[in-house]
Amino acid sequence: MQPYASVETNGAAAAAILAAGIGSFMLGLLTTLAAASEAINAVLAFYSPVGPLSGKTAVAVVIYLAVWGLLHRTWKSRQVNFSLAFLGTLILIALAFLGTFPPVFEAFGE
Repeated sequence: MQPYASVETNGAAAAAILAAGIGSFMLGLLTTLAAASEAINAVLAFYSPVGPLSGKTAVAVVIYLAVWGLLHRTWKSRQVNFSLAFLGTLILIALAFLGTFPPVFEAFGE
């Protein structure tokens, strides 16, 4: 009897990494949107002493967890293009840094 060869998959790891990039991007996007709109800024103020930062981080974390769960469920038993997922994550993190950089988000302020 021949033993089965185990096939290594990278889908679960790629899902976690790409979800982190998407969550980071959402934080940058929400930071810029909050600077651009007083209405969004007010909606994101979940906890008054912290201000809109509480909403920005909470929404970004919820989106990160939702995307991670969805991608994990979809990719867990698959071999995906890890290089592409990693490159996408790096681009999303760079955009997130840009979105949280004060000269950038202040340029969108009212």
